[in-house]
Amino acid sequence: MTGAGVEIVNAHKWYGTHRVLDGVDLTVQPGQVAVILGPSGSGKSTLLRAINHLEKLDVGHVSINGELIGVRRITDGRHRDRLKELPEGVIRRQRRRIGFVFQNFNLFPNLTVLHNVAAAPVATGAAGKADAAALARDLLARVGLSDKADAYPRQLSGGQQQRVAIARALALRPGVLLFDEPTSALDPELVGEVLSVIKDLAATGTTMIVVTHEIGFAREVADLIVLLDGGRVVEQGSPARVLDDPEHPRTAEFLSRVL
Repeated sequence: MTGAGVEIVNAHKWYGTHRVLDGVDLTVQPGQVAVILGPSGSGKSTLLRAINHLEKLDVGHVSINGELIGVRRITDGRHRDRLKELPEGVIRRQRRRIGFVFQNFNLFPNLTVLHNVAAAPVATGAAGKADAAALARDLLARVGLSDKADAYPRQLSGGQQQRVAIARALALRPGVLLFDEPTSALDPELVGEVLSVIKDLAATGTTMIVVTHEIGFAREVADLIVLLDGGRVVEQGSPARVLDDPEHPRTAEFLSRVL
């Protein structure tokens, strides 16, 4: 897989009168791993969901490799640009390039592990059943679950279910992988096995944006660390710079509570 570049420009999002995102600008280069830190309610999950247009921005836009996601730019009679929502079918096709790993796995309980991973390539027409099954077996091997292909999600540990979810996200060969606190629903002893898989993926050149509270993981794997607070980017930079020598008092305060 070839990592894609992600650009978020002036992202604003309101829920009623509550502003969740407040002018977020963020660029992730192809192949980079960006880790988003921040307190609960800071807009981290909303920002991830805006990248693949599960959340519609009220202002601003997201582009991947220069292509606007979920919207198109049009010029009105006064030669002013504005954004117009794309048809749902086009948005669904765009989402195939953006893998999403959720907190709570979201596996199909009535399907085997193999069929959970193979389902998307078959449903989208990206592969026939035989090719999708072969791809699924390759991906399960990649996440260390070759022996679980015929099991059902209820027969797996939480860590194993999350690794299946990662394999499923990879099945459409996305240019960008989004992780929304992928270890938050796991028992502490299972966290390491999931982070290990994500670390391996980081070495493949896949662009990844990871929301997490795992500071050690962020230090080891991230190319870029972003602190989000109150819907704003408070600070961003390399792990060494942000974690060891933060410039903003809010960053230092947050890190003092989690380190």
